[in-house]
Amino acid sequence: MKRQITEYLDIDLAREMWCCHTCGTGLVSAREPYKKGCLVAERDPSEIHRPVLEEGPFTFAPDPEWCRLLEFYCPGCGGMIETEYLPPGHPITHDIELDIDAMKRKYLGNGTRNDSGGTGGAAAGSEGS
Repeated sequence: MKRQITEYLDIDLAREMWCCHTCGTGLVSAREPYKKGCLVAERDPSEIHRPVLEEGPFTFAPDPEWCRLLEFYCPGCGGMIETEYLPPGHPITHDIELDIDAMKRKYLGNGTRNDSGGTGGAAAGSEGS
């Protein structure tokens, strides 16, 4: 069972895998940061944020000596999953960490309460019979 986590990222609870929402490609174990399963491109921020002023020390564009732009792509379809602005040398951030065991109990059943208010093990309409 897949649950959408972000616009471009799902978690497959049965397989415990991060997946691309667009094409369904499995990225990496859901117990690891999803970014480990992505293709990464580092870009000069001035490619995206062109200088407003051509001359002088202040151009209103990020200085590539102080800022780097990382783009994370799905290896299956090439869709962009995430972007990050970081200082050079800073490690990639671990931005999403889920309680996978609690999600599995909630959405996969096992007799525990699910999001519809019933029990995961009971068939629809069989309560009170």
